[in-house]
Amino acid sequence: MRVTVIIPFFNEAENILPLALELAAVQAKIQDLTALFVDDGSTDGTWRAIQQAVGLHPWIRGLHHSSNRGQSAALLSGLRQASGDMVVTMDGDLQNDPADIPVLLEHLKQCDVVCGCRARRGDAVSRRWASFIANRVRQWVTHDGIRDTGCGLKAFRRECISDLPPLSGMHRFMPAYFRLHERRIVQVPVNYRPRQHGGSKYTNLGRLPVTLFDLLGFYWYRNRLLAAKTSVS
Repeated sequence: MRVTVIIPFFNEAENILPLALELAAVQAKIQDLTALFVDDGSTDGTWRAIQQAVGLHPWIRGLHHSSNRGQSAALLSGLRQASGDMVVTMDGDLQNDPADIPVLLEHLKQCDVVCGCRARRGDAVSRRWASFIANRVRQWVTHDGIRDTGCGLKAFRRECISDLPPLSGMHRFMPAYFRLHERRIVQVPVNYRPRQHGGSKYTNLGRLPVTLFDLLGFYWYRNRLLAAKTSVS
């Protein structure tokens, strides 16, 4: 079983080497595992740290965007380079735990997609309420049944890559796109850790307009897909 782990980074220089070290413990158990570290036009030392990680761990490859294109673009760059039969995505801020990867892969034997659900979150009340409201709005439009759409830790079979359109904000609705293509999805609890280095790239108010715009993109894509299916039938 070949596994590709894709991790987008934007100004996460302090998290690169610690994350690479944690992934090394997973790679020791899953030796046919490779990782793609995608630097999305960072302005700090992220790319230099990725190059260091590549030098220390030959199973890591680095991809570099010359400018910041957004998390979806970074994930899509990684997906185009993925060689694994199974693909894992995760965030680069050390809040996702690489030790959960084998758990997701074990569940993936029985389905097409596994979505992590963060357990025991320690976010501020305002952030939890913002996530709750955002999830309710997403569910109203997407009907994907996913409890924690904000968790970056996911695993899916290679053939599911084609389900993801090259749209801005695609990363926010990955399970919904998978659901549109009738993939079998399982949700499993995963570890959630507080951020130790750097700062969040999102704020509650700053994320809202972008999320709503991306939700319109999903709505357009869904209607286009359903129209195509209707015309074929």
